[in-house]
Amino acid sequence: MMVNDGIRAREVRLIGANGDQLGVKTKSEALQLAEDADLDLVLVAPKAKPPVAKILDYGKYRFELQKKERESRKKQKVISVKEVRLSPTIDVNDFNTKLKNAKKFLAKGEKVRVSIRFKGRAITHKDIGRKVLDRMAAETADVATVTQRPKMDGRSMFLMLSPKDQDQK
Repeated sequence: MMVNDGIRAREVRLIGANGDQLGVKTKSEALQLAEDADLDLVLVAPKAKPPVAKILDYGKYRFELQKKERESRKKQKVISVKEVRLSPTIDVNDFNTKLKNAKKFLAKGEKVRVSIRFKGRAITHKDIGRKVLDRMAAETADVATVTQRPKMDGRSMFLMLSPKDQDQK
């Protein structure tokens, strides 16, 4: 942000302290007006022809910008992706434990990536892995929607689930 003597333009379109247009002035005239008002000359639109400068309290202006930035950061929601790893030959109780974890993550509003890692010759039976992923999708259907169907990536197969309430927003 260019302030006072840091402004390089010879002429600036000047806006007064109370927001009224003062017209196109030379840099020295604008600096003098700002100094008389005991405020700073701040370049607010450097790309305009001629550049737009405003007479204001620079410290207060910076504080307001930081305040707006903090407010916008508060409002943004960070969505993390949790992973639940299964195997093609998973047992019922192990599956139920993983299912409980996935539902817990979904309840918190996080996306869940369900993955199956094929080891050794198990890769020849991709249909078994797909059945396990389809079962997980069916079991979580009440709280989640499938955002990505089961897909192979190397020796792994993935399925993406996202919370239902998030999709409706």
